[in-house]
Amino acid sequence: MAEVFLTDWAPGQPDGFVVSAQWPRGHSFFLQRSGYQDPLLIAESVRQVGSLIAHAEFGVPLGHHFLMHNLSYTVTEQGLATAPIPTEVEMRVTCHDLSKRGGQLTGMRYQVTLVRDGRSVGFAEADFNCLSPRVYQRLRGRRPTSVAPARGQVVPPASVGRVLPSDVVLLAPEKASHRWQLHLDTRHPILFDHPVDHVPGMVLMEAARQAAQAVHPLPVLALGMDSTFSRFAELDAPCWIEAEVAEDSGLVHVTGTQNGSTVFTAHVTTWHA
Repeated sequence: MAEVFLTDWAPGQPDGFVVSAQWPRGHSFFLQRSGYQDPLLIAESVRQVGSLIAHAEFGVPLGHHFLMHNLSYTVTEQGLATAPIPTEVEMRVTCHDLSKRGGQLTGMRYQVTLVRDGRSVGFAEADFNCLSPRVYQRLRGRRPTSVAPARGQVVPPASVGRVLPSDVVLLAPEKASHRWQLHLDTRHPILFDHPVDHVPGMVLMEAARQAAQAVHPLPVLALGMDSTFSRFAELDAPCWIEAEVAEDSGLVHVTGTQNGSTVFTAHVTTWHA
C-alpha cells in the first residue's frame, strides 16, 4: 500500500506497545462512504503495525519478507464514523508466541485493541513469519511476475462499493453467479505499490470485501473480517473468488481458489449503513 497511516509509537508493558494511527479525510482508494471510513483502513493499519514492531523493536532487518497467515478485525460502526478532521486512532498492541532463530525474530502473533476518543471501538489480531531474502529466494525461486489473462470486463464499480473501474478486483462472470475471477492490475498505485511475486494479502481482502458487497442488494460496511492465507496466490494463474451468504446473519463466507486449491478464506461480517 502506498501510504503509511502510523504516526507514532511507544513501548508499553512487556511485549506491548501503543501505536498512533491517523486515517485521512480523503484518500484515492480508501474511500469514505455514507459517513464512515473504509474499514479496510483497519486491516492495512494492523498490517503496518506488525512491520513497524518487527523492524523497530525486534531488529528484523529491512528487506526481510513478511508472510501473513491470518489477519482479522472487528469494529463498531461508531469506530468508523467520519468527522471534519482526520480520524485519530490509538492502537494498543500486545505480542504473543514470538519465535526466534539465532536470536532473530522469525514470527509472532499480535493483538490490537482500537481506541478512539478514549473508548474501545474494535479489536484485531494477526500472525506472520518473516524470512530473510536468502530463505525467501530458496522458498519461492524465480516465480513468474506476469499476470494471468483477464477474461472479460470488471463488474460495475457501484455493485462492489467502488467508484472507479480501476479499483475493481472482480471480473464479471459469464452468467449470474457468486463466483468471479480475480482481476489483477500490477500497475495499480495502491494495491501494487512495489514489485511482488504473488498476490498481496490486502488485494485478497479487498476481493473479499467486494464479493461481500456484490451479494448484497444494499450498500454494506464490512464491520468484521477474519482472513486466513493458506498458500501463495500466484500472479500467473487464474484465482477464483466465491461468496456464500449465511442466511439472516449478515455473514458472508468468501473463498479464493487457484489451480484447484484454496489459497485464502475470509468470513466477512456486514452491516447496512
